[in-house]
Amino acid sequence: MADIFDVLADGTRRDILRRLLDGEAAVSDLVEALGLTQPTVSKHLARLLDAELVTVREDGRNRIYALRTAPLQTVDAWLAPFLGGSPGDGAHDAADDAGPTIFAAWAGAEAGDRVGRVAADAAHNARVALEAAQEKLQGAQKRVSEKLPRWGRDDD
Repeated sequence: MADIFDVLADGTRRDILRRLLDGEAAVSDLVEALGLTQPTVSKHLARLLDAELVTVREDGRNRIYALRTAPLQTVDAWLAPFLGGSPGDGAHDAADDAGPTIFAAWAGAEAGDRVGRVAADAAHNARVALEAAQEKLQGAQKRVSEKLPRWGRDDD
């Protein structure tokens, strides 16, 4: 089994797991949702399958993937001492059922960071495009104003 922390370290694989929180999905659904190529999604699904974080079933020509939360309990058990609990204590046992909810909250926090980066990039690109358009407009205005006096003199 692949080291689960290595598998979870990849942002694309976390995006796939986030999408699978909503329910099972075909490879084509994941390709569309993530805006990635089919070979890229398939490569990441293979790593998730190897780590036993997803299951796969055939449905005609489609491969349908679903999230497996059991391996995340291993992560939970490892993280428990760092979070003020320990596996087997009452608080930890009560939290076992919250595994998918905790993962969803963690995934959602990262999604907010990602949306912020995308928005900042879009704002920057818009600002650069606006500045370039303004420079072109100023250049055109200068060329027109240089030509207008000549046109006016030719009419005299």
